[in-house]
Amino acid sequence: MANSSHNRVAVVGLGRFGLSLCDELMKLGVEVLAVDNDPKIIQGMTDVVTHAAVADCTDPEALTQLGIPDFDKVVVGIGTNIENSILTTSALVDFRIPKILAKAVSAQHARILKRVGAHYVVRPEHDMGARVAHRITGRILDYIEFDPDYAMVKTIAPAAAVGSTLGESA
Repeated sequence: MANSSHNRVAVVGLGRFGLSLCDELMKLGVEVLAVDNDPKIIQGMTDVVTHAAVADCTDPEALTQLGIPDFDKVVVGIGTNIENSILTTSALVDFRIPKILAKAVSAQHARILKRVGAHYVVRPEHDMGARVAHRITGRILDYIEFDPDYAMVKTIAPAAAVGSTLGESA
């Protein structure tokens, strides 16, 4: 695992979010290293992902032995143990991982992860709740907020705009 590759991701923390992410990444043909401190979870992942390992993810030496510093993309799926989430993210920042995505369970947790150095923070339950709310309240088919000031919306065009260019409908 010493060679850096753009088509591989380490997922640290295998709760519902981490397990689901591993499954989707594998379907997309991505090489996945799945890491958790629970041997039972890892035992169930050996046939699901490319590599699976039991480790204390808050320990930089353990992460180094797994080759984590050589990854370009690492996802911290640890949510409920906020201290472990922050310590793991901090270690990844120290390794200068180019892309760190971290799961947060609250707005405060998200702020801390961003301050520590996570490049992107996701709050799965909150984010999906926002998407569903936008979808069921009107013409929006899908909604993804990238930043408080930026979102991408898939919507049904108003009847007056159908058959017109964007310039004509403005």
